[in-house]
Amino acid sequence: MRVNVIKREENELKIEIEGEDHTFCNALQTVLLEDEDVELAGYTIPHPLTSNPVFYIRMKEKRKPVEALRKAAEKLMSLNEELKQSFLKAVEEFTSESQR
Repeated sequence: MRVNVIKREENELKIEIEGEDHTFCNALQTVLLEDEDVELAGYTIPHPLTSNPVFYIRMKEKRKPVEALRKAAEKLMSLNEELKQSFLKAVEEFTSESQR
């Protein structure tokens, strides 16, 4: 994944995320909107076959949008790890039950 900064201001950030689609962008948007300091978070994909998503973040107060983006990315990684562990545990339990 490569991120290109399109616009960067004190309380706004607009980036292009290469190689991603609705799956990642929707998850990122959801986590960002859980942050009470985020006023707006959204994305567009101008054309699904030829374009990369363009993501926009605007903050309410003095917090920087890059900080909110970093925090959201860390939370997504944590959620991903939880999902992975739950999945592996379920597979292990299923395997153990099927061997009985």
